[in-house]
Amino acid sequence: MGEQSRKLSGNGGPAPLSADDVLDVAIVGAGAAGVGCGIILHALGIKRFALLERDDVGASFTRWPAETRFLTPSFTSNGFGMLDLNAIALGTSPAYGLQREHPSGPEYADYLQTLAQHFELPIHKGIEVRGVCPPTRQGNFLLETSHGTLQSRFVIWAAGEFQYPRLDAFPGADLCLHSSRVRSWSELSGDEFLILGGYESGIDAAMHLVAGGKRVRVLDAGSRWTSESSDPSVALSPYTHERLEVARASGRLELIGGARIIHVKRIPRGYAVCSSDERRWKTANVPLLATGFAGSLRMVADLFDRREDGQILLTEHDESSRTPGLFVVGPEVKHDKIIFCFIYKFRQRFAVVAHAIGKRLGIDLAPLKVYRERGMFLDDLSCCGEQCTC
Repeated sequence: MGEQSRKLSGNGGPAPLSADDVLDVAIVGAGAAGVGCGIILHALGIKRFALLERDDVGASFTRWPAETRFLTPSFTSNGFGMLDLNAIALGTSPAYGLQREHPSGPEYADYLQTLAQHFELPIHKGIEVRGVCPPTRQGNFLLETSHGTLQSRFVIWAAGEFQYPRLDAFPGADLCLHSSRVRSWSELSGDEFLILGGYESGIDAAMHLVAGGKRVRVLDAGSRWTSESSDPSVALSPYTHERLEVARASGRLELIGGARIIHVKRIPRGYAVCSSDERRWKTANVPLLATGFAGSLRMVADLFDRREDGQILLTEHDESSRTPGLFVVGPEVKHDKIIFCFIYKFRQRFAVVAHAIGKRLGIDLAPLKVYRERGMFLDDLSCCGEQCTC
């Protein structure tokens, strides 16, 4: 094996990894979930772990449209025993460090990069993980990367979902412009726009376009803007509802529910969008797709069992039921009807994963006590769900 294939150096970061080395834990991805998990492994004193990142720390946040802001508010409240909703590490606060209540994507990436530097996390940039092979006879996973093969006893999948937009929701979806591909809503030319999808990304796009003087119609299979659920994972957040009132008052926004799109077609002067109830809309500008994300887990789909609803099946430790030793953290974690797609939700599972790994490594788990005390160790899901009475 040549030197180039043996050394997994990436671009910058800690000392190069060798294919002959065996890590205790390999974390795939250095976004909010990956960095958050890395900090807890660091707190446990685990030495042989690495974060593998194909780009830079928090890279997916830097790709958000310029106008997009966090839905969850940040507030400095550590001194009163409460963690900032957007923090991923104890004793930290994006609100304090950024002086922003609703940070932009690039601002939050700065927060993550600051944490990575402060905790001196072993992040190897420029390494793309292309596949994960189940444990060998020696009990180690083999990670196929852009720089060769790496071995690790445990793998934490934290690759996220924003960089994997869902582009196959219906025939003709490829003719549309996905919301995640827009760098700034001010750059779109045209006076009228059609948005397909009425959850957070679709409504966010609509509000910014309306603010720019555009006329906008939003088509949604349901009517997310009328949902009475208190869970922002399935209904619009209060921050969005507040801004939506301003957009609707302009008279330039039309919300159309019950429109399940079945196809989009090119027509002589633009595009035609058709729904299952035979309604048809025309637009001169490319339709905007707000159908969410496919997620990165499709890259390792064969290592997971599936629930009846098609979601991956995880154990109580967020571990693959099919491939022991492979854990998942981040917005793709789901248990029954509980969705952990917001940072303040999925950060509570970092310590659950770290506890399971630390126990098998035979290390002292006492450092995790403070995580439980500070609401960062949620292993009893019976307390989760909608509980708002008013």
